[in-house]
Amino acid sequence: MLTQKLMALVLPEGLLLAAAVALVHWEAAAPQAAPVVRAYPAVVVVAGALLAWRFGRGRVLLALVALTLAAAAVQWLVPFDGSTPFAGPEIVRAVAMALPATLAALAFLDERGLHTIFWLRRLAMLAVPAAAVLAVWLLSAVYPAATAGAFDAAFLPPAALAWLPLGQPAAVVALAAVLALVARAVWRPDHETGAFLWAAVAAVIAMGAGPAHGRATLYLANAGLVLVAATVETAYAMAYRDELTGLAARRALDDALKRLEGTYTVAMVDVDHFKAFNDTYGHETGDQVLRMVAGRLARVRGGGQAFRYGGEEFALLFPGKTVDACAPHLEAVRESVAAATFALRGRERPKRKPRSPRAGAAPTKVAVTVSIGAAHSRASAAPENVVKAADRALYRAKQGGRNRLAR
Repeated sequence: MLTQKLMALVLPEGLLLAAAVALVHWEAAAPQAAPVVRAYPAVVVVAGALLAWRFGRGRVLLALVALTLAAAAVQWLVPFDGSTPFAGPEIVRAVAMALPATLAALAFLDERGLHTIFWLRRLAMLAVPAAAVLAVWLLSAVYPAATAGAFDAAFLPPAALAWLPLGQPAAVVALAAVLALVARAVWRPDHETGAFLWAAVAAVIAMGAGPAHGRATLYLANAGLVLVAATVETAYAMAYRDELTGLAARRALDDALKRLEGTYTVAMVDVDHFKAFNDTYGHETGDQVLRMVAGRLARVRGGGQAFRYGGEEFALLFPGKTVDACAPHLEAVRESVAAATFALRGRERPKRKPRSPRAGAAPTKVAVTVSIGAAHSRASAAPENVVKAADRALYRAKQGGRNRLAR
């Protein structure tokens, strides 16, 4: 489980960031790449803003605004003399503190879309780090020595953060934001949280590289590219994956059927008496039942894949197999559901299972069963006809007494 979460952090956003970093170095090594790389930040921001607007991803759009403001601050507010080595101007250090912290704050907020008062409030939230950076710029002009001294303050051993040329205050804040995002991504993994993490990493790299040769702008564009990829992945997941159960959705089944040729089996699975169960125990308990059934179906053997078809109905797809070959696996998954007694969660029952059982009445347990109808493809049979045949078999299973397989 932990390995899967760690892989989800790296793929694909981490690899995409690595490829984008390689693009920055390619520009330095190949002069002919300069026109492409110069256009890269604008293309990323415009494409990302359009995608975020189209799919209602308010947090991503705010993050792109923050990245754009950071790039503008580094480009316009930092006096850089190309003949001297970069030593971390105060404005860059201020951005190094403000930008990762802003990205972390956005990642911890719930998505509320774009066309709400919540998005306008969050847009106003960006004024705080922007004002802080401008204040540092003004202070560095009026009190240069004092401002530089504040950012050069050392409260850790000199070698602790020597690898990050931002000064200890900025480095500590930036790394704390990155660590907070790592914890968030492991605790609640999803595409956007992983993207915010890698965007913050790119922001730290950008500020460490400094404004020389436009490197900071390019690294910030890399951060935007990771967010753009996450927007596309999120939109795909919303269309092709069922949020309640985590299974692939009906659209994914339709696409899979279109790609199949030859023999395959479709099994339609329906939770028995689900409407009565829902009416008796409530929709929240009904959702728990659907998640339990989905978990059993997801572990089906024989090369099958589970899908949430709609409502209390699921589908299992077995490429390259006939109904007779799939029958043992379908019977096994049916028996697995029937054997899993479902304990109803009482109003006073804690959300997490306690280490030691509490004294009192035993929890109410109910049996959950499923009926399954299966059919396999025949010569010139269209996928929708195979699904209809499996539906007819499911009807026979229910008519025959439920909790059984019909073919």
